[in-house]
Amino acid sequence: MNDYVFPPRQQPALSISGEAGLYPVARIFCVGRNYAAHAAEMGGAVDREKPFYFTKSAHALLQSGAVLPYPPGTQDLHHEVELVVALGAPAFRVSTEQALRVVFGYATGLDMTRRDLQGEAKDKRRPWDTGKDFEGSAVIGALTPALDVPPVGPQAIRLTVNGAKRQEALLSDMVWDVAGIISHLSTLYHLDAGDIIMTGTPAGVGAVVPGDHLAGAIDGLAPVNLEIGPA
Repeated sequence: MNDYVFPPRQQPALSISGEAGLYPVARIFCVGRNYAAHAAEMGGAVDREKPFYFTKSAHALLQSGAVLPYPPGTQDLHHEVELVVALGAPAFRVSTEQALRVVFGYATGLDMTRRDLQGEAKDKRRPWDTGKDFEGSAVIGALTPALDVPPVGPQAIRLTVNGAKRQEALLSDMVWDVAGIISHLSTLYHLDAGDIIMTGTPAGVGAVVPGDHLAGAIDGLAPVNLEIGPA
């Protein structure tokens, strides 16, 4: 067996409410424009024919309660609070009726975005990678096992910055629900345990600066907390 030429990075993982074990994260899929009001505030519209996606590296993961140094290359860092879905079984071409059976758990997350870089990429019809995928851009709270979560829909999702409300909506406002997202994404990828899906953000996104304290919450799930530190 060959040795690594240098030590591999630590496996990205999430804590699980009420359990000592960790959930190893393999891939992070993100749904774009899944709330009509957010699409409108960004000058776009939702695609009601099918969802669309972007990705983040698993190494973009940051635990709730951490300090995120203000990222390099941006002057416009934005918050986006989201429902996170963690898969616990393989899924390929699953129906919407079967899709929820592969869900391991749910969490509250923050899709941090370098909005100026994302906007520049949009203007030039380029990929969003530098705007969305960077160190600490996927901030996720502890997972709650799916068996402990009621059907997703009527729960409120909200975000405060320094105690002031920025975002608030219902999960039922999502254009594509959890089952629909998993079913469609499974036509594009062989999904498996360790894959997580960030399901999109409601309206109210905005800029944060060093010293800001962010608190995201979804009814029935562990919160997500983040402090923005100096660059």
